[in-house]
Amino acid sequence: MKNYILFTLILFSSQIFGQEDISKNMSLTEYLGYVKAFHPIVKQANLVINESEAKLLKERGAFDPKFEMERSQKNFKGIEYYDKLNASFKIPTWYGIEFKGNFEDNEGLYLNPEASVPDNGLYSVGVSVSVAQNLLINKRMAMLKQAKLYVNQAKADRTILVNNILFEATKTYFNWLKAYNEKNVYNDFLDNAEIRFKGIKKNYEVGENPAIDTLEARITLTTRKLDFEKARINYIKSSLELSNFLWLDDNTPIEIKDNIIPDIRTVNNIDDYYAPLLLNSESFNLENHPKLQSLNFKYESLIIDKRLKQNSLLPKIDLQYNFLSETPEVVNSFSTSAYKSGFNISIPLFLRKERGEVNLTKIKLQNTEFEMKATKVTIKNKIDGISQELESYTIQNQYTESMVNDYETMLNAEERKFFLGESSLFLVNSRESKLIDAKLLLKPFTQVYLSFKEALRILRKMKYRPVRSNTRIKWKWKL
Repeated sequence: MKNYILFTLILFSSQIFGQEDISKNMSLTEYLGYVKAFHPIVKQANLVINESEAKLLKERGAFDPKFEMERSQKNFKGIEYYDKLNASFKIPTWYGIEFKGNFEDNEGLYLNPEASVPDNGLYSVGVSVSVAQNLLINKRMAMLKQAKLYVNQAKADRTILVNNILFEATKTYFNWLKAYNEKNVYNDFLDNAEIRFKGIKKNYEVGENPAIDTLEARITLTTRKLDFEKARINYIKSSLELSNFLWLDDNTPIEIKDNIIPDIRTVNNIDDYYAPLLLNSESFNLENHPKLQSLNFKYESLIIDKRLKQNSLLPKIDLQYNFLSETPEVVNSFSTSAYKSGFNISIPLFLRKERGEVNLTKIKLQNTEFEMKATKVTIKNKIDGISQELESYTIQNQYTESMVNDYETMLNAEERKFFLGESSLFLVNSRESKLIDAKLLLKPFTQVYLSFKEALRILRKMKYRPVRSNTRIKWKWKL
């Protein structure tokens, strides 16, 4: 909470910004912390879990005991045709068995004889059983099993959503850092161009340099100003893109202020930060990947659906038996001599509908199997490719750093020769342009290098668990 208040004050207090002209560093860790805590997509990912739990609760309701009561009356011209009351209590079970208790109280002048009951009503207790279809598996059983699988699938899907937003947020941070570094590079060489222009202009005024050198120095200065302006606008755009990922707890978006800058130490400390998190493609367990976990739960759900569809090929045979008594308080009053029973049989002749549904489920299973195999290969190749590319960018970055050092040495030597009158401004500007290009080349390599490291990190299964407090449930991520 303390950090949250501090962050809010840094971002929103314009009065403080007006009094202090001090830049505030925002580290990658701090930035991702606020993304994980308050970004709407992350909150939306939590709704996936809430939705799955609500569906699970709904399907469990199919096994709730039920009390039912029905009463119907008919009176016409002072004659009571009938007055029927039927109350029942049902207890469904896991398999196709249902226990039932019933009470009937019927009377009337024109009552159907089969509805006649004793004066105090008639009680019954019994059971109904599906002996073929719906015995070992039925719709309510299948729906409940699928709802449990959907909760686990939703957790995997949530991890995918959160990982994607974190990866995009991380790339945006590195783009922001890249734009900041480029702006600083152009600003440094703009200062050099201004100093060089002023020096050459003074030398021209005292007759030590020709006028063409002054013109060339001014052109270089104007070019540096133009490059700096482009870099400045690019930095502003990257700051706005970064703001897309920053929100407050009340769903209020945050706009990064001018004095908030990226932490340039991220580049220096990144290896230490990510070292424990980097993957070894050989030891990485693909089955732990949230995408494959989601597909596995989907596959298990389709298997249950297939069993249900195959069960519909069986004939539908429902049996029921009820003991009757007018004195339910006496246990031995329920006997086999007083009963009510029945059965219901339904056998489709061609089973075209049922066989079609079974075939459709089999096709869905095959499709999911193909998707799982393709996804597994894609993830494995992606990890291998990223690992190799990461090694390559590390080598490329070392070469680029060596080039930058060499160009700096050449520029310094050329500047000394120029002031000694042994070189020309054209060569100085040429050396400087080469150095600028090399420094700008170094930055993308660093950005890509870090992005690939982050990609490897994202491929890990994220540890994601709720932490309960006295007021509300807070979600924490461990990376």
